[in-house]
Amino acid sequence: MPHSRIAVTGSTGLIGAALVRSLRADGHEVVRMVRRPAADGDEVEWDPKRQYVDVSGLAGCDAVVHLAGAGVGDHRWTEAYKREIRESRVLGTAAVAEAVASLDTPPKVLLSGSAIGFYGDTGDRAVDEGAPPGEGFLPSVCVEWEEATAPAEEAGVRTVHARTGLVVSRRGGAWGRLFPLFKAGLGGRMGSGRQYWSFIALHDHIAALRHVLDTETLSGPVNLTGPSPVTNGQVTAAMGRVLRRPTLFTAPAPALKAALGEFAGDVLTSQRVLPGQLLDSGFAFAFPEIEDAIRAALR
Repeated sequence: MPHSRIAVTGSTGLIGAALVRSLRADGHEVVRMVRRPAADGDEVEWDPKRQYVDVSGLAGCDAVVHLAGAGVGDHRWTEAYKREIRESRVLGTAAVAEAVASLDTPPKVLLSGSAIGFYGDTGDRAVDEGAPPGEGFLPSVCVEWEEATAPAEEAGVRTVHARTGLVVSRRGGAWGRLFPLFKAGLGGRMGSGRQYWSFIALHDHIAALRHVLDTETLSGPVNLTGPSPVTNGQVTAAMGRVLRRPTLFTAPAPALKAALGEFAGDVLTSQRVLPGQLLDSGFAFAFPEIEDAIRAALR
């Protein structure tokens, strides 16, 4: 995209903050959507729970990137927190999509977050964007999350659902919790270790988001995962090699379930997800293999 005006929700999160830095480094004007009264000229107030957006602040935007949502692994999955996970995504996305659709001149693209949780447990079977949704809590959330963009799509805005995998970064997310454990020599496989983890380096994730914004032929679901999913056992071995630490510890499935509750099911789920749309549109990964991604996160 030429130098553009781009609005971003979730701009303080791991991915959002990195995306904002990347866009601004290339001279784009970034408008951060914040959940308080706007304090600066580059801020727009919004409130996902009230489904409120200061629409005037989105005027002139060429793109809107919606990444906000309650962290899936931030708390134990009580019924109240499961409701927060769902509502933060569905209500927030609906508010953004309706705001986009209401503009006299809407943006060219709405890039809305989603997750590979859409597919549920795929076992050893590799899936791409053509696969149907799985069963369970997270797949049902992802389906509603993506359906909430309907107002923007109906208004003719190119809409993309960025189905994100496990982002390899030491700054946050699931991997941000793994690095200290493995550095201390306390890392190990989870459950059987045979479950597939579909990972993507943070660098590649940001580059993929930029690629989606730039590529007018991309719409609908786009998997933001690396091209070479690996098992949890392979991740464990790679972390040990890169960090030069033993990986003798294991977290048996019953222990994970006792510690994490229902969320343990997501940790033990096997998701072998391939980035079909990215590869078909010519995207090139800088860190396609797991050791490459881990080393990149340490730099």
